[in-house]
Amino acid sequence: MAILKLHGHPFSTCTRRVATTLAELQIPFELIEVQLAKGEHKQPAHLAKQPFGQIPYIDDDGFILYETRAICRYLAAKHPAKGLIPKEPKANAIFEQAASAELTNFDPAASKLGWELVLKKMFIGADPDPKAVEDQLAILEGKLGAYDVILGKTKYLAGDSITLADLFHIPYALLLAQGGNDIMTRKPNVARWYKELAARPCVVRFEGGVKSTASY
Repeated sequence: MAILKLHGHPFSTCTRRVATTLAELQIPFELIEVQLAKGEHKQPAHLAKQPFGQIPYIDDDGFILYETRAICRYLAAKHPAKGLIPKEPKANAIFEQAASAELTNFDPAASKLGWELVLKKMFIGADPDPKAVEDQLAILEGKLGAYDVILGKTKYLAGDSITLADLFHIPYALLLAQGGNDIMTRKPNVARWYKELAARPCVVRFEGGVKSTASY
């Protein structure tokens, strides 16, 4: 079987979300770098695979799939023994609850903050907008208050075992720290959870950017 190909960018948060899942599942992959600065993601060859002109997408032995969280769910479903998506109905519902919280409560503010603090300078050479930073920090601070309550009851967001819901947070949580912000370590339960995730081998592996991984 051909090695899985991940079409993305080494410093893309969405590419890292997929790569982190691949590493947690110990699935070898080849990174096919999409040259964003050259507009490759808007060219016909890329649009034929990803019609929205975004990254990443995967080619799993001819099976093409885009949308980061859909990719991660597909990979976890192919390797159910790892338990990243619980199967028991109630456990699965709690997982989906946690995954929804990431998508609707964490990601909107964290992604805007990550853009202002790090990615804006990296990709377009612009400085952060202080007002945007202040506004998004206030929103995220409130959301993490709820996270602290949740994580005061269980080790991870969906119980006492790690799931995709936890891994989904990694790229932007790390990006905020890279941008010099300590918001992920201000609340005790969030800080404990975040530090444990940040130390996982699947996370440490890509500290310098996503790269092809032939073996683990």
